[in-house]
Amino acid sequence: MSKPTDLVQGTLDLLILRVIALEPMHGWAIAQRIRHVSNDELRVGQGSLYPALHKLEQQGWIEAEWAASENNRRAKYYTLTRAGRKALESETAQWERLAAAISLVVRRA
Repeated sequence: MSKPTDLVQGTLDLLILRVIALEPMHGWAIAQRIRHVSNDELRVGQGSLYPALHKLEQQGWIEAEWAASENNRRAKYYTLTRAGRKALESETAQWERLAAAISLVVRRA
């Protein structure tokens, strides 16, 4: 049986895009925001987060810039690109269709 913290394949990209659509964030802050907003149900480890960020950057959906963090450490801040905003819209619509379909099966099967 899956644990509540197991992410459905492909949802991490959507979560990252949604979180940084609000404001530029560094990796640790992205993971903390996902954890906080999900009421501690979703926890994204560094081993998943940073490869996903790298992939999104390669796809041109996000871009990164070095800056000082809130505790004065150097951190890479990620922001959404125009292509990333379009991808977020598309990924969100796809997720909503999938979630609705799963809900139908769970309720009716």
